[in-house]
Amino acid sequence: MERKLSFDIFRYNPQDPASHPRTEKFYLEETLNMTLFIALTRIREEQDPSLQFDFCCRAGICGSCAMIINGRPGLACKTQTRTLPAEICLLPLPIFKLIGDLSVDTGTWFRAMNEKVESWIHTEKIFDPLSREEKMDNALAEDIYELERCIECGCCVAACAVANLREDFLSAAAMNRIARFMMDPRDGRTEKAYFDIIGTDAGIFGCMGLLGCEDVCPKNLPLQDQLGILRRKMGWSAVKQLF
Repeated sequence: MERKLSFDIFRYNPQDPASHPRTEKFYLEETLNMTLFIALTRIREEQDPSLQFDFCCRAGICGSCAMIINGRPGLACKTQTRTLPAEICLLPLPIFKLIGDLSVDTGTWFRAMNEKVESWIHTEKIFDPLSREEKMDNALAEDIYELERCIECGCCVAACAVANLREDFLSAAAMNRIARFMMDPRDGRTEKAYFDIIGTDAGIFGCMGLLGCEDVCPKNLPLQDQLGILRRKMGWSAVKQLF
């Protein structure tokens, strides 16, 4: 039997002086295989064209439709309404700059994060487009690819208690990036160079180990394993610097 769904949706336009933060209620008849993306699109097309939310791929790849769904970060395009109660509350991701309603600016945050951790291959080799790239071990390539699957949706950042308290905390997304480059034999940075980036209380030693990041990751990245590995490596690196 089809349900009648109620949606409590956060509304606020920071660009409009007359706007104030509030929630607004909308109602829809649930349909087969309805996702939150479909529901929000119907609400915008049929009830309120001013509703702001982000989307691009509709396939859980771009990460732009991330939001707080009944208190938990998730992707609107992947979340089917049948998995939720009939009363659904939608809020924008915290930490990121609010654009309006459910739309936030994750791009600026992730750009700054990638610059902070220098998210590129550091090498002194001169690129020759005519030369063949060195072959990498298949198992290692697969391990690196596993971490490359991050879509930078911001769910792990929004779910992180430390990131919600500290603006300077790198969060799991940044440490996942560092872990990826530490595994890559093409990256020429030293252990100390990595330590200088994440071997602080704003990095791996600031992580409280609550693992909300892994709980909400829509790509099921092994963040728990990577955070544990980084903590051990950075801890050992700190000890070696004492002697």
